[in-house]
Amino acid sequence: MPTAPDSPWWAPARHADRRPALLLRNRITEAVRAHFAARDFVEVETACLQVSPGNEAHLSAFATQAIGADGSRATLYLHTSPEFACKKLLAAGEPRPFSLARVFRNRERGPLHHPEFTMLEWYRAGEPYTALMDDCADLLRLAAQTAGTSRFAWRGRDCDPFAEPERLSLAEAFDRYAGIDLLATVSAGGETDRDGLAVAVARAGLRVAEDDSWADLFSRVLVARVEPELGLGRPTILCAYPVSEAALARPCPADPRVAERFELYCCGVELANAFGELTDPAEQRRRFAAEMAVKQAVYGETYPIDEDFLAALAAMPEASGAALGFDRLVMLAVGARRIEDVLWTPVAG
Repeated sequence: MPTAPDSPWWAPARHADRRPALLLRNRITEAVRAHFAARDFVEVETACLQVSPGNEAHLSAFATQAIGADGSRATLYLHTSPEFACKKLLAAGEPRPFSLARVFRNRERGPLHHPEFTMLEWYRAGEPYTALMDDCADLLRLAAQTAGTSRFAWRGRDCDPFAEPERLSLAEAFDRYAGIDLLATVSAGGETDRDGLAVAVARAGLRVAEDDSWADLFSRVLVARVEPELGLGRPTILCAYPVSEAALARPCPADPRVAERFELYCCGVELANAFGELTDPAEQRRRFAAEMAVKQAVYGETYPIDEDFLAALAAMPEASGAALGFDRLVMLAVGARRIEDVLWTPVAG
């Protein structure tokens, strides 16, 4: 008899249903650690409490108070990613750190989102971001082999994790799936033409509101027309993002309108986000300030800038880094319906 969907996760019958997927999660975790160790990566543990949770406009964090022995109070945040700490380790001289970190994001809960989840993050000092594309393909195959499957599946869509991923630029994707010339609305300096994109989006049959920014319109096309078509049959690497949509990535040398950023998709699900890392602290500060201006306008709040991170950025070597949603990878490998099905102890609520 199937368990009731509203049973708590710890109900014995429900746990028995979930346990095979959870044991596969453990096996995939072990395989990932062995995979990175065999390639001279060093696993690192980063502090969850940080002075800044990150400075991306639409990321929301959990805040707490650190109380000193003298009763003084300082606001700290649960990290939304181990990125800042890992980049400080790059500056310290670690050439290939990787982390399986518990991270925390507020305002996020659903079939693909959980307020506490596991992020697999890794960095390659002195190597191009295209090397991370190969890493991502290797991890898909590793997860599938470990789970004993030849297909990833989610909500009626499937993907062959052993197939060579398609590499598709944002410009190609917008043209193919929405008939929009995206880069016609981006200047050589990275400035964006909101009105030009609004005309193209309306022509494509999508809603345009008077207060939509260029970024709002970009996201609407991406979510409605592009993402559902990605990673079907074989994985997709969506690359060359407009600079304004890659706050931590360096511009592409061949085209300054776009940045060295890619995302990995399977079954229409975003699995990973990767950058050729920006190492210019002045430019990073400018981008953080722009992101926080948007955050203030949309959410009425901002997060502090981690000055220690900017200082480390000046000493950081050229590097590339990727962050992969580990729970999502497991979910697709075991054919789970939602992310909570592959979490040993989901957050209550």
